[in-house]
Amino acid sequence: MYRGKTAEDLQKLALEQLVELLPARQRRTLKRGLTETQQKMLKKLRKYKGTTKPLRTKSRNMPILPEMFGTTIAVYSGQAYVPVTIVPEMIGHYLGEFVQTRKRVQHGSPGFGATRGSKFVPLK
Repeated sequence: MYRGKTAEDLQKLALEQLVELLPARQRRTLKRGLTETQQKMLKKLRKYKGTTKPLRTKSRNMPILPEMFGTTIAVYSGQAYVPVTIVPEMIGHYLGEFVQTRKRVQHGSPGFGATRGSKFVPLK
């Protein structure tokens, strides 16, 4: 359910009716019109709808629309394409929100060139 409507109802809505349900930022994006890269991605998505191969895109700022439900889109994270399967709960978000661009920092033990005090690592 999204704002009282099921996934089937959302897919039947026209774009103008859907825009009224979305949050302000996505509503503004769609009212101004999609960019060229977003329009190209939407055209490719319609061709890829029946295939199992994920659509690769760098358009992280594409709002998720109901016609994307059930497809797998590989979104670029800055290093690699990460596959994201679109489900109805994702409506009203952007593709980039589901792909992390930074790794988790894992600090190791101090090594060569460390200061005198930081070279000491207590024994377990």
